[in-house]
Amino acid sequence: MKKIGIIGYGWLGERIASSFSGKYIISATTTTESKVDQLHHKGINVVTASFPDYQLTELYSPWSEIKDFDVLIITIPVSEKSCCVSSLYNRIQNLSAFIGDFKGQMFLMSSTGVYPDLPQEFTEEDIPLEKVSGERMLRNKYPQLNILRLGGLMGDNRLLKNYNVSNLDHAVNHIHYADISGIILEMIERKTESKLYNVTAPVHPAKSQVINAQKNIADNKEFEVKGKKVLSSKLVSELKYVFQYPDPRIFHL
Repeated sequence: MKKIGIIGYGWLGERIASSFSGKYIISATTTTESKVDQLHHKGINVVTASFPDYQLTELYSPWSEIKDFDVLIITIPVSEKSCCVSSLYNRIQNLSAFIGDFKGQMFLMSSTGVYPDLPQEFTEEDIPLEKVSGERMLRNKYPQLNILRLGGLMGDNRLLKNYNVSNLDHAVNHIHYADISGIILEMIERKTESKLYNVTAPVHPAKSQVINAQKNIADNKEFEVKGKKVLSSKLVSELKYVFQYPDPRIFHL
């Protein structure tokens, strides 16, 4: 059975781990000491680790288990939106020290937030990874790294109707967590390396349409959906992946 390490057992890390349960041996990192016993009871090998955005006086030693991993999944944020470039460099240095010279299959959970808020369709070629500091730094260190630019994370307790939302006539670029796990599983089976994919549901309704669907409000109005749309057509073409949740209007079902 393959061994998988997940750096960052948060909302998404927990759901990825759950979907892999029984298929892989899972290890994970958490920043919360109180989660350690809880994860051990789930059969997950866990260590506490955080990756600050300042220079440490002494770098981390590599994760002791990492030499046994077949796959490593990074879910912690490594974007300029979470910190400035110099701080981001420090965070990635700390993260890289923890990873060491890992040569197995790797995944970075990035974000469609790298695309500007303009009313057009975006593909991966519009903003290559060389223009995204965190993606570039990690790919330079780990050439095999797969980068998944995730849309808004949805499913379970995350529903658009629960948030204060503006620009109701603008398109959503959402993804159900089950499809993130499904895509990673497909890439693991294919031994895919060094890819950059947008990961968004292929249907992009307006925010108002999603909210009405979640509130069981009939919505037959036709209107122009505005705003940006981040396309996952490259992923669909290359992986032949079929989305479990292709339309954000059914994420709550």
